[in-house]
Amino acid sequence: MPESENKAPELPLYTLDVQAMDLGAEIKAVGMELLETESREPVRGKEAATVWGAALPALAAKETLVMDFFSHLERVEEYCKTHELAYRQAAHRCMVITPSSPEDMTHMFERFEKETFGVRVGAAAAKEDTAVETELSRRGVDAYQSAYARYTFCGVCEPEDGWVTLLSEGLWTSEVIRRVRPALANMDVYLVRPQ
Repeated sequence: MPESENKAPELPLYTLDVQAMDLGAEIKAVGMELLETESREPVRGKEAATVWGAALPALAAKETLVMDFFSHLERVEEYCKTHELAYRQAAHRCMVITPSSPEDMTHMFERFEKETFGVRVGAAAAKEDTAVETELSRRGVDAYQSAYARYTFCGVCEPEDGWVTLLSEGLWTSEVIRRVRPALANMDVYLVRPQ
């Protein structure tokens, strides 16, 4: 028997686990965890940023997507100015950034990997949401708990840990996988729903 027939098939380099999360009876959430398939360690750096930069715009489809930052705002503002990204100072400690492409998302995930930040997607993201932006300034991403029903989803991004948590009334695990799969088709990423 030829040697190639004895080899086990190669596993994809990365795995994106997509699973329902229990955050309490009142909150509907789906977690996405990006891991190295063999080691089960979080994927970081440019590789992770590339996956997240493709996955989140795919989830948003054609709806408005904004990114919310509420810490290290001087660095975020300088980055936006340098890279000509549209942003606005939304509240005392909240900046809202409108990425214009998946590449913008990729660069933001790479540059701010050590930060926790958020995303909002939907028609409501196209205009100011003073209530949630004020709360983001005060409470960080906890502000999404009372606001996510107004959006297609709100996402809590923790790139250093390999996590994005989606709060959504309308997205469930199978729908997240359906939307993300085409965007990741040319990447070495396996999408899975853990049992």
